[in-house]
Amino acid sequence: MSKQSKPPEYTAEFKESAVKLATQSDQPVARTAEELGINKNTLYNWVGKYQQSKPKGSGRDDEHVYDELKRLRRENKRLMEERDILKKAAAYFAKESL
Repeated sequence: MSKQSKPPEYTAEFKESAVKLATQSDQPVARTAEELGINKNTLYNWVGKYQQSKPKGSGRDDEHVYDELKRLRRENKRLMEERDILKKAAAYFAKESL
């Protein structure tokens, strides 16, 4: 009979920091796992669980970005029109006072 070794248990802090390092670094996840001394599949599993657990409503999707862009363009147009009116009014009153 062969003894099977029990897989090491990692703390939540270690898992969290490993996932953060793997997702934010420019190197491949496998390389990060190698540097941390853990199995690459283990780190891939942690990253997958982290991505699934992120709240879905927290990020802005494209539709919201486009809606905001439309709103900002309308507001920009209105502000430019107001500016032009004020420029004309200032020029008119400046001419009157001379």
